[in-house]
Amino acid sequence: MRRWWHSRAGLLVLGIVVGLVVGLNLQGVWPNVPLHATATDAAESFAIATGPVDGSLEALYVLDFLTGDLRAAVLNNQVGRFMAFFTYNIAGDFGGAGIKNPKYLMVTGLANVPRGFGRQIQTMSVVYVAEANSGQVAVYAIPWNQTFQSARKPQMSNFIALDKQNFRTALIRD
Repeated sequence: MRRWWHSRAGLLVLGIVVGLVVGLNLQGVWPNVPLHATATDAAESFAIATGPVDGSLEALYVLDFLTGDLRAAVLNNQVGRFMAFFTYNIAGDFGGAGIKNPKYLMVTGLANVPRGFGRQIQTMSVVYVAEANSGQVAVYAIPWNQTFQSARKPQMSNFIALDKQNFRTALIRD
């Protein structure tokens, strides 16, 4: 019994299918899924992460564990400098648990959360900050103004605290 790929008709059909798939991919007609990569790293008292702001920009997020200062900066791709800055002190958000030496974790995630701030909309990403001693996790976003970015105007604002939840159900004692 001959296999179908040993015949001319079988090879012709296979060649047409492979050519069609490759051609559609090269022309951008075939559905594609964009990749979204973020980076996160931490040291003993400092964490850094990136997350998308809009389709072509990402923000650099920095958390200082000692002061509780959460900061973000967005590079203006037209001038090659940081021109958007956002700040917030998270210490008060986690202070209710009586934490003496906080241990923070920070990651970014994708979320389009509309807020109704006129032309300011939040970015495509949010920042999740967890305090490991208490098990509390808070989520923050920046009010992004695309108009300022396009006009090369600096923007400065505060993070928006969206929510906070306790994810630890057991009481931990020293």
